[in-house]
Amino acid sequence: MLLLFRWLLRLVTGLIGLGLVVLILAYWFLERSIPDYTEDFSLPGLTAPVEIVRNNDNVPHIFGETDDDVFYALGFAHAQDRLWQMSMLRRTAQGRLSEVFGNRTVKIDELMRRYDLYTLALQSVEAQDAPTRAALEAYARGVNAWIGQINSGARGRGAPEFFFFSNEIAAWAPADSIAIIKLMALQLSGHLEAEVLRARVSMLLPEDRLRDILPDDPGRPVTALPDYASLMPGLRPATTPIRTAQGPLSPFPRLPFAGASNAWAAVPSRSAAGGSLLANDPHLGFTAPSLWYLARLELASGGVIGATIPGVPAVMIGRSAQLGWALTSSYMDDQDVVMERLNPDNPEEYETADGFRPFETRRSIIQIKDQTPVTLTLRWSEAGPVLPGSHYDLASVTPPGHVAALSWTALSAADTTMTSALQIMRAQTIEQAIEAGRLFVAPSQNLMLADQSGIALQVIGAVPRRDARHPTQGRMPALGSVAATRWQGMLPYDSNPRVIDPASGILGNTNNKTVERPFPEHLSFLWGDTQRIQRWLTLMKTREVHTRESFIEAQLDTVSPAARTILPLIGADLWFTGEAAPAGTPERLRQRALEILAEWNGEMNEHLPEPLIYMAWVRALQDRLIRDEMGPLADEFTHLDPVFVERVYRDVAGASVWCDVIQSAVVESCADLARLALDDALLELTETYGPNPESWRWGDAHQATHDHPVLGEVPLLRWFVNIRQSTSGGDFTLQRGRTKGDGPNPYLNVHGGGYRGVYDFADPDSSVFVTSTGQSGHPLSRHYDDLGERWRRGEYVPMSLDPELARAAAVGITHLQPQ
Repeated sequence: MLLLFRWLLRLVTGLIGLGLVVLILAYWFLERSIPDYTEDFSLPGLTAPVEIVRNNDNVPHIFGETDDDVFYALGFAHAQDRLWQMSMLRRTAQGRLSEVFGNRTVKIDELMRRYDLYTLALQSVEAQDAPTRAALEAYARGVNAWIGQINSGARGRGAPEFFFFSNEIAAWAPADSIAIIKLMALQLSGHLEAEVLRARVSMLLPEDRLRDILPDDPGRPVTALPDYASLMPGLRPATTPIRTAQGPLSPFPRLPFAGASNAWAAVPSRSAAGGSLLANDPHLGFTAPSLWYLARLELASGGVIGATIPGVPAVMIGRSAQLGWALTSSYMDDQDVVMERLNPDNPEEYETADGFRPFETRRSIIQIKDQTPVTLTLRWSEAGPVLPGSHYDLASVTPPGHVAALSWTALSAADTTMTSALQIMRAQTIEQAIEAGRLFVAPSQNLMLADQSGIALQVIGAVPRRDARHPTQGRMPALGSVAATRWQGMLPYDSNPRVIDPASGILGNTNNKTVERPFPEHLSFLWGDTQRIQRWLTLMKTREVHTRESFIEAQLDTVSPAARTILPLIGADLWFTGEAAPAGTPERLRQRALEILAEWNGEMNEHLPEPLIYMAWVRALQDRLIRDEMGPLADEFTHLDPVFVERVYRDVAGASVWCDVIQSAVVESCADLARLALDDALLELTETYGPNPESWRWGDAHQATHDHPVLGEVPLLRWFVNIRQSTSGGDFTLQRGRTKGDGPNPYLNVHGGGYRGVYDFADPDSSVFVTSTGQSGHPLSRHYDDLGERWRRGEYVPMSLDPELARAAAVGITHLQPQ
């Protein structure tokens, strides 16, 4: 027995030792791909030496004798830190994920091939001006130079992920950068899904109730639309959604996550220091690493610093010494779904107002890892690509004998957005930046500008020219056989909304409605915000003059105007009205929750229980309000709409009818539903967080989920690659932390400001910025998440163009020499 024990001990010890050796070897191989920022290189394609100074936050400051060499070095730095991310963005745009990930991404690739974004990017290369083509080519040479270093030296395949998946790294090309911008347009466009949802709901509800559940921006005149079923004979309502291209790798956001952002600016007379102020925090889905990469470029036009996107040779948002530029989603209606009627005698043709025309067709082959390739037949009508009914729930709104095609401004083969971005980056004045926006195609944005003497806001991006007789005004799909459905080109750039140096001295946008125009000059019926703008207005009015600190304070504000509006309405008949109840009963728990909420000011602080109780309550309430009328379609409404709840509890146009459960004989009141929903919420929270409401914390549920798109779901590895942080804020706070809305924890923070920047032109080098993770995409690098904790705490890092400050305590200086 003793002998057996000794051998077992030896075996266990040997296995532990072997495991340690394997771990050490694995770490050694994976660590090889962390770049040495002090290493120098002799590289082909450079015309003169270039210096990459990485400051103590690992932000590269790039100095070269020519712009082309600077863009070359930016490509080199991007590839050093984010090569896997760049490869994934490119594969997604190309529709080639399945070559690496197999069957689980086939539907994503199928839809991307139908959009054909990469072919359009290839065609768009020639549409760029000469300086932009030169920048794209130099940037590609820089990326390929680092790939060459990986191939020639022992550099761990360039990133740890290449050990787990394909180690093939194709050479970078100018079209790859343009394709990434088109991919961003896809991630920021939600009008297709909004059209489909409105069509589905209109077949289920009368017009008055449709206005409740899909409300227009309050205060805007409403024009009644026809019932969708009356436009599409033979179509029946469908409540079961069809989605086949979802998952961590999907570039197709659901409607609640189709883009958001904040930006505001002040003229020098409204600034305490006497210089213009500008703040920006664009909102995107959280990932690890963040999509944003901080960089400074020293160009012939001067130094620029801000946020870049790996794969794109431009500072997309940031500042120079003379000018700051910010972006927010404009929510311009850039998509229309067109129902093309097939020729009954020839399904290869579709009907137009002038008769039947043949589809443009092409075959495309999707290579699938370890599987037989799939061949697709791609079709286009004059409206755009034909999309299958298995995506975006299109099958539920497509009448028999029809197919759905998409008109979309991003489907341009002469897309000059890349040229526009570089010209904005090089602009010296507001006027030059506005003129540069003329070439911007998609995604449409609000370009907010500030220079030494003024501020401006300009909507950039191509705006479709619609016929005033459009059957649905672009709010629902329409028949392609009707001539008025087709776009008639684009509106002139000068008709886009523009504001320069307003009388108030303050500009701001939180994706709120920006213009009051009748259709078809309306810009959009769908806006991204009705709440945050109210809080922003309040904060701006509290001061006659502003400072960098007051702009930071607004950017980090966590007070929910929705909570301040909704809670007094839904709790009006519940506050302090409960009778004595024994401890441990649902009634007593309800009283405790109401007592807690009664003293709350609406601040969505991570350390408080009130935000969690409130969010669970209103979420349960909205579901109870709509579930009986809408059935499974209620699952599409995963997030609270404060305008809807306010209409119901103020009984606007009879909206209180939603409170009556139609399947029951009793007529329920809105107070009844509020009480029942609160009990539902408290039961859920008790089961998850324990019986003591005072110990609940919003931050325990509202964790920012910077998850790795590929390894984030792999057991054990996810603990090393995912970055989870307790956060404040919520769906309707200026420090926006959009909740997931479904799943086991619907309160996870999955979408928000991954970049924050505040620029002060009284002292430009006092400007600050930060991202939500770190500069490196390597999970073993100390720069993988080093900025994340500062971001969570509301801290920033210096945004200086002073080269000596960059060199002070730099983590490394890399010299690139011409070979």
